[in-house]
Amino acid sequence: MILRQSHPLLRPPVLLGFLILATLAVLVVFADVLYPDNPWRMVARPNLPPLSPGFPAGTDMLGRDLAAGLVHGSRATLSVAISVVAFAVTFGATLGLVSGYFGEFVDEVIIRVTEFFQTIPGFLLTIMVVAILSPTRWTVVFAIALISWPPIVRIVRAEVLSIRRRDWVSAARVSGLSHLRIAVSHVLPNVLPQVIVQGSLLVAGAVMIESGISFLGLGTRDSVSWGFLLGSGRTSFSVNWWLSTLPGLAIFLTVLAFNLVGDGLERWLDPKRTGRGQA
Repeated sequence: MILRQSHPLLRPPVLLGFLILATLAVLVVFADVLYPDNPWRMVARPNLPPLSPGFPAGTDMLGRDLAAGLVHGSRATLSVAISVVAFAVTFGATLGLVSGYFGEFVDEVIIRVTEFFQTIPGFLLTIMVVAILSPTRWTVVFAIALISWPPIVRIVRAEVLSIRRRDWVSAARVSGLSHLRIAVSHVLPNVLPQVIVQGSLLVAGAVMIESGISFLGLGTRDSVSWGFLLGSGRTSFSVNWWLSTLPGLAIFLTVLAFNLVGDGLERWLDPKRTGRGQA
């Protein structure tokens, strides 16, 4: 008997992930409309609890609106994470494509460099880079991207090694197409589904690393972020529990959403893995 299964992107967990991401997108886009004032500004009496009139998330020890910090923090945290993934995917996919397509000496050099970066503890390397360089937004992006590209290289390389042996690639070579055109126009589009899946998962990892850096006080001070809010409230957790709980919940839900969406994309783009349409 053939069982009809729902579309992978319409499964309840995946829909929950999309709902959370849609909410985050609204907060990022309309942050200045929802809270036009500077989130660092003191606006009320300190230590107001959540659901206080006019302050749904309460205030911190200095009287700053925590809801404003959370909304503007979504923009700061996600902009860093998305910038990291854009760099890691572009750089990693390029190296993986070159490594898998040309092979031999080029493949050996690229894979050894990739293995070198994978042997270094990622979070420790990120902290060292940010601590040595000035803690700006782009320094944080560079430090996190430095440890994020190796998985992309390995995934793209493995796919390209499988694809380059197929008959249609050989036919393209025989027809006189250049290696660059074959790699970019014919091989790369067949690798993109795996890159998209991995990219969605990398965003979750980048959010966690950026939050960890900001939690330790090494993040940029140009804008408020969830990790900074989480770290600043840890010293008074026993009294003002919401100062760390709410930013931590925001980080948890964001990471969960990207992982749920990534799982749905993987099931959708790789039907053989899930056995869709089988008995």
